[in-house]
Amino acid sequence: MSYEKLWNLLKTRNLRKQDLQRETRISSGSIAKLGKGANIQTDTLLRICQFLDCDIADICEAIPTIPKGETK
Repeated sequence: MSYEKLWNLLKTRNLRKQDLQRETRISSGSIAKLGKGANIQTDTLLRICQFLDCDIADICEAIPTIPKGETK
């Protein structure tokens, strides 16, 4: 999962990770997971979307773990 869109959106709106954490009451651990592209609970993503007034597709992007054309 990539949250690059989230970081770009925060930058565009002149917000910092600390602002996001404070306004959404997300733990620092969850912010760290976002920074690493780790899995985050859906309710956390929805709180972020509510705060930023955006859709989930505006803050994250699914990155395939298997390269195109390859099979398991």
